[in-house]
Amino acid sequence: MSKLFVGIDVSLRKNNVRCINSNGDTVRKFNVPNTLSGAQALVDHVAQAAVLNSSQEVVLGLEATSNYGYHLASFFKSSDKMAPFSPQVHVLNARVVHQFKKSYNDLPKNDDVDAWVIADKLRFGRLPQEVFMDERFLALQRLTRSRFHLAMMISREKTYFLNNLFLKFSSLRQEKIFSDQFGATAIAVVQEFLSPDELAAMPLEKLVSFLEEKSKNRLVDSEGVAKALQKAARSSYRLSKSLADPVNASLATSISVIKAMQSELKKLDKLIAKHLEALPQTLNSIKGIGPVYAAGILAEVGDIKRFKNHKSLAKFAGLVWNEQQSGEWKAEDIRRVRSGNKYLRYYLVEAANLIRLHDQEYGCFYRVKYDEAHTHKHKRALVLTARKLVRLVYALLRTNQLYTPRKRGD
Repeated sequence: MSKLFVGIDVSLRKNNVRCINSNGDTVRKFNVPNTLSGAQALVDHVAQAAVLNSSQEVVLGLEATSNYGYHLASFFKSSDKMAPFSPQVHVLNARVVHQFKKSYNDLPKNDDVDAWVIADKLRFGRLPQEVFMDERFLALQRLTRSRFHLAMMISREKTYFLNNLFLKFSSLRQEKIFSDQFGATAIAVVQEFLSPDELAAMPLEKLVSFLEEKSKNRLVDSEGVAKALQKAARSSYRLSKSLADPVNASLATSISVIKAMQSELKKLDKLIAKHLEALPQTLNSIKGIGPVYAAGILAEVGDIKRFKNHKSLAKFAGLVWNEQQSGEWKAEDIRRVRSGNKYLRYYLVEAANLIRLHDQEYGCFYRVKYDEAHTHKHKRALVLTARKLVRLVYALLRTNQLYTPRKRGD
C-alpha cells in the first residue's frame, strides 16, 4: 500500500512541511503560517501530493513542541479532504528525532531539513501511538496536565525554600525534627522566630506551649521536639544582620507562593473529579487511587483499545527498560528508556506510591524490589511497582470490572 509521509517542523508562527514517498523521495515541500488558513492550505497541498503519488494513506508527524501543533493535528485529522487517505497523526519525542537525525552526519541544521528528518522517521517506522483526539479525554487532559505543571512548580518552590532555610537555620534543614517540613508547626517556627538565637534563648516551657498551640496538640512529644529544636538552634550557623532580613523576606515569599499554589491545586482537584464523573471507569476501585490519579491516567490513555496489550501501554508511558547484553556479559542494573508520556508516567508512579500502602500484593512487591535495588532504592522500587500497576490498569480499562485485591495465599 502506497503511503505519503508528511513531516512538519512546527513553530509559533510558521510550519515547514516536507512530503516524501515510500522510497524517501521528496514529493512536495512548502511552508504555511500557523493559522487556520495555513492549516487549510496545508491540507490542500497534502491532498494534492497524495493524489499525485497515488497514495492510499497519509502519515503526518510533528515534534512535541508545546501546544503549537495541537490545532494543526486536530484540523488535519478531522478534515474531510483527508478522510479518503486514512490520515494518521503521530507526535514524536524531540529526543527521538534528534537521535534519529544523528544517523545522517552530513545534514545542515535548518527548519526545512528538520521537516525532512521527521518525514523520514515516519517512513522508517517504530512510531509512538497515534494521536488521540476524543474531546472528552482532551478536556480532562487539560486539567490533569495543568495539575502536573502546578505540582512541579510547588516542588521547585519548596526546594528553593529549603535552600534558603539552610541559610537561616542550617540544622533545622539538616535534621528530621518535623515529619513534614512544610506542616503548619514547622512553618510557624520558621516564620515566627527571626533567628536561631531567639529560639535557643526561649524558655523550654514557653517553646513547648508554642508548639502545642501551633500543632493544635497533635504533636506526640512536644517537649522532645522543643529540646531538639533548641539543640539544632545552638548548632546552626549564624547569619550577619545585613543578610538576616533579606533571607527572612525570601522565606516568607516562598511560603506565600506555596500556599497560593496549593490552594489552586485544590480547586483543580475538584474540577478534575467533576469531569471524571462523565467517563466510565473503574480505576478508583483500587484503594489508593482517588479521582485525581484515576483522571490523570485515563486522560493520557484515552481509549484503551488503542493498545494491543499492557506492554504497549507500558511503552507508551515510558516504563520499559532496555536490555544491555554482549556475549556472556549481561548488565544487572539497566536504565529505563528516556521517552514516553511523562504525564502518564507521573500519575502511574504517584498512584503506585499510594497503592503500595493499602494493597498487600503491591506492598510486598515494592519491598522485594526495594531490597533488590543497590542505589536509589525507593525510586527504583516505586517505578517498578508502577510498571506492575500498568498491567492492572490495562485489565480494568479493558473489562470495566471492579478491582478485587488478592487475599493472602491466593
